[in-house]
Amino acid sequence: MYYPFLRGKQYELIMLREMAAKISKSGIVPIIEPVKKNFSSLRKTLDKLVENNCRFIIVSNPSVGELKENSAALFEEIIKNYPIRNNNLSIALILSPASSLEDAERFIRTGDGKISFIHSGFSEGSKLASLIAKLGAKIEEHIFADSEDNILYRRHFKTDKRILIKDGFRSQKNSEYPLSESFSELYLTYNELGMNGFGDYLIAGKEFREGGGPAYAIAIHLTYIEPEADGIICVKHFKSTRVNTPKDPAGKFLEALEKLIKDCNSNPNILNTEAVKEFRSLYERKHFPGLGYVKKLSMQHHIELISSLEN
Repeated sequence: MYYPFLRGKQYELIMLREMAAKISKSGIVPIIEPVKKNFSSLRKTLDKLVENNCRFIIVSNPSVGELKENSAALFEEIIKNYPIRNNNLSIALILSPASSLEDAERFIRTGDGKISFIHSGFSEGSKLASLIAKLGAKIEEHIFADSEDNILYRRHFKTDKRILIKDGFRSQKNSEYPLSESFSELYLTYNELGMNGFGDYLIAGKEFREGGGPAYAIAIHLTYIEPEADGIICVKHFKSTRVNTPKDPAGKFLEALEKLIKDCNSNPNILNTEAVKEFRSLYERKHFPGLGYVKKLSMQHHIELISSLEN
């Protein structure tokens, strides 16, 4: 069971809307951490997920972005007025090192519908487990987004559904990415680790960035299965030839795209997803759709890859 963790940026939300039918069919459960004060795109996305009978999770206390210090607006505009009793929707609370047991208790007591916890650096696992038992609360799932190795903390919740999120994407300067590197083996090992599901941050990585400067190099990222490494997921980085100037992003995109197409034509390990087909179309048309759209296609490809493994 796959739980991709997404920030509510424009192209991430567009990708979720476009893939809602596939997400529903595959049983994928997206976790959405809203990061924008403008909720119009988020509403459209949630409506599409509901329409397609998708299971999904909304973070009630975003840790990054415009809503980091203003989660009340998210509650008033989205959570309060949304169909919380929808069986496909869970509201999640991020438990960070700054969180308290009082925060957790307040969340449990005021929760209306299904609730989940996202453990991200919180240390009082034993006390939290006791609090949950004392209140008789049913937690839909415990999502561990801090460390794969935090086994002692996780064991306090071993009788519940547990999901392990691991960041497989090593963010670097575009010019410094290797040709290929490992991404994750978690889809193969989560059962061995006593988990009920797994997730990642797709090709965005856990570290949150709000925009960026001019692109001296352009890189396109594609995940794939590497059969010669026990079937783990790896990621290829297709970089532009020019990496020392911010000029001509369209031309540099086509340089990277040409490398991607050549590799897709010769490498049977790269799944020919709908996203790859769109990359082929862009190459045939010599069209640069913007970096946000390119990132959306890479995320779409990754979800399509995981979907192919789940089915």
